[in-house]
Amino acid sequence: MSYLVLARKYRPQKFDTVIDQDHITRTLSNAIASDRMAHAILFTGPRGTGKTTVARILAKSMNCSKGPTAEPCDGCQSCREITTGRAVDVFEIDGASNNSVDQVRELRDNVKYMPAHSLYKIYIIDEVHMLSTPAFNALLKTLEEPPAHVMFIFATTEPHKIPVTILSRCQRHDFKRIRLKSITSHMRALCRLEGLEISDESLTLIAREAGGSMRDALSLLDQVMACSSSDAPDREVMDLLGVIDRETIFNFSGALLDGDSRVVLQILDDLHDHGHDLKRFYFDLVEHFRNLVVVKLSRQADRLVDLPTHEIQRIRDQVAPVSAAHLNQLFDLLFREEPVIKFSSQTKIALEMASFRLLQARPALSIETLINQLDALRNDLTRTTEGISAPPVNKQDPPASASLSNLSETDSDSFGAEAAPPDNPIAAPVSGPGNLKSAWAKIKSIISADYPSLAANLIKCQLRQFDENRLVIEVTGNGFNLSMIQKSKNLEIIRRVCKEVFGKVMEIDVHASAESTVDTVKKKEDNQIKSEALSHPLVAEALDIFDGKLMDVRILKEDDA
Repeated sequence: MSYLVLARKYRPQKFDTVIDQDHITRTLSNAIASDRMAHAILFTGPRGTGKTTVARILAKSMNCSKGPTAEPCDGCQSCREITTGRAVDVFEIDGASNNSVDQVRELRDNVKYMPAHSLYKIYIIDEVHMLSTPAFNALLKTLEEPPAHVMFIFATTEPHKIPVTILSRCQRHDFKRIRLKSITSHMRALCRLEGLEISDESLTLIAREAGGSMRDALSLLDQVMACSSSDAPDREVMDLLGVIDRETIFNFSGALLDGDSRVVLQILDDLHDHGHDLKRFYFDLVEHFRNLVVVKLSRQADRLVDLPTHEIQRIRDQVAPVSAAHLNQLFDLLFREEPVIKFSSQTKIALEMASFRLLQARPALSIETLINQLDALRNDLTRTTEGISAPPVNKQDPPASASLSNLSETDSDSFGAEAAPPDNPIAAPVSGPGNLKSAWAKIKSIISADYPSLAANLIKCQLRQFDENRLVIEVTGNGFNLSMIQKSKNLEIIRRVCKEVFGKVMEIDVHASAESTVDTVKKKEDNQIKSEALSHPLVAEALDIFDGKLMDVRILKEDDA
């Protein structure tokens, strides 16, 4: 067959023509120039990124009549034979079909013979991870100390399957995925050489389908060239590759962000009617929302998103009115729905259900906004539940200088800052229940706003009485509440608040309620009784006789007896 596919016809023949693998070609060139080339090299990386190509260029560089040299002449016998695949001193072995220990032993027996006419006998083993464990073991000694005229070059897409004993004997080079722009630029140059007119949009579409593999991209370009003689319209390229137009992706994401269910369902129905792969569409949509989030959050979107410049700008326009929190919320929902879409037998229905969930998602608020709103809500609830909101001042209100003893019980329930401002001291002692309630509410409201931790300990406390210079606070909670309130710093806070409310320094008396004291004493007595029962000899003897286990100790009351 005379026709050569583009991947073979335009295979790079020198290091400087390899695309997007400068970190490897530069290292190899320097190693050759300084005579520091390793005898065993491992090339790893995704498919179609140049591993075998670089291995052949390296073989030419090592066996060139002018070499070893980083610039093979491509004119000597060794260079021509390696280029055409007929070199007798360069062996290209498929590790997938030559993976037995017997074949490796045969290789090991042949390495001792000198090359026919080249400087080195070079073994290129592709997909080396497919060798069996016995085959790797048979290769170990030869790989570690090969003859001076032998060189090994391994290539694999799955280096994790290679034993560490092999990896430790090789110099490793990792190939990276080829960038979208580099693939597009290379295909554009080849199209000019082949006389094919094709738009940049179609080339970008082909490059995106290749997924970072130059060989895959050139294979797809071969398919397009076989279908079109001199030009390839965009619609024809999309139909040929069976891919979905990027315009559809943007329209669908825009409808999701706008909450337009009609457009969402219409797009899904059109894709289904035209026979497109809805699972592939969903995966493209997930990637698109990833790009939306990255462009929204990052200032280096051009480096983090492998897309053409005009498409990145369009993404910026689409995400401009949308918050980053809402974008991340939708992206998270899409990603979590991926297993459902992937394994569903009813892809269209599953995708519609996922779309409904996305449409129902409300924009998420930022953490700062939530905190501010919760603080405002807490303050509002504190004012309303404690009954401290004061009515507007009118002519019937008592003067600010009036004593609390002159207020009625109804008026004192609405006790607030307007009724007794901080700069007006209380003139006379107060003991009425309404006055106690309103004064205590005022004190707790101020403490709740400024000292929430102390306010939590005052929930179960009551103000039993107060006069001109003294307040009595009764703690009805547990001993922890009493100890917290009696701390010097907390008592000082209560004194400051009382001074703010009553306009003068007050003596604070904090004590536990009689009921709490009785309960505490009763608990201590009960614990002592239980302890004595557990240590009683009869109990121990009963447990021993019946080989039993003590589950509980109950104290019988008189009624139970």
